[in-house]
Amino acid sequence: MHAVCPDKKNGDFVKTAVHDFEGDKTYSEKLGHRFKLNFDFNSVDENQYDRLIIPGGRSPEYLRLNQRVIQIVSHFLDKNKPIASICHGSQILISTGKIKGRSMTCYPGVCSDLIMSGVNYIDIGIEDAYVDGNLVTAKAWPSHVKWIQKFIELLSKS
Repeated sequence: MHAVCPDKKNGDFVKTAVHDFEGDKTYSEKLGHRFKLNFDFNSVDENQYDRLIIPGGRSPEYLRLNQRVIQIVSHFLDKNKPIASICHGSQILISTGKIKGRSMTCYPGVCSDLIMSGVNYIDIGIEDAYVDGNLVTAKAWPSHVKWIQKFIELLSKS
């Protein structure tokens, strides 16, 4: 398993954020952990991977601007390889232009983007996850248990 980020190399660190729901109209954001990457983004050959996890949070807003990221994710969609996407990760999927007609969920603040992209938005509980073919999606971190469980179930079938 490799953790990569555009413009980063093996051994580099990325900052993470912790999002939480504390009764406000939106989530709060706190500094998370320094996460060490274990592979060089420029060395990624998508043909060598059989599954993909797309993170949530604010990073997809920027990751979707990187054409190499879109190319990698498009490969997984084209080849029907398993993908797990959570929260704002759907912004990357939308940017591929390849999810029209799919059914999925995401962070509620992104649902109109999905709908405008021709996706059937599934409004499920914050602790749930949804499967449509090779795609497992969830709204936010409270769904991690079911999101990962459903992704593992999908992987066991492929």
